[in-house]
Amino acid sequence: MTHIDPTAEQFQAFKDLPRDTPIEMLNLVRFNDLANYPGDHELARDGLTGAQAYGLYGKHSAPVLDKVGGRIAWRGGFETTLIGPADEAWDAVFIAHYPSAGAFLAMVTDPDYKRAVVHRQAAVKTSRLIRCKPADKGASFG
Repeated sequence: MTHIDPTAEQFQAFKDLPRDTPIEMLNLVRFNDLANYPGDHELARDGLTGAQAYGLYGKHSAPVLDKVGGRIAWRGGFETTLIGPADEAWDAVFIAHYPSAGAFLAMVTDPDYKRAVVHRQAAVKTSRLIRCKPADKGASFG
């Protein structure tokens, strides 16, 4: 099963949580070998890779992320899974910070973002987008 966009139930659960507190979104993304644009999209026959399409998504969505006060808080390169499904490998791993859940919702409903998201949808084979509440950094797990 692939996970590219949230289901209606998942999006509602997100919206039901507080909107006025900071959030961090853990992003785990696996790319298609070749981008899968809709047939009528201007890039549908250009033979872009999923990584190239995701790069376009980043280029076109970054100004909207900045506009709502968001930022990439951490980015890393996947190496291996120590605990978890062995068949899950990720091409992009990062945490995006938003000043509030409302800022995230403003981003995903922004007209410029809506134009950019087609590149993400074409690029992604499967993904996980996990909302997290920021916590104080400490020296222990507890």
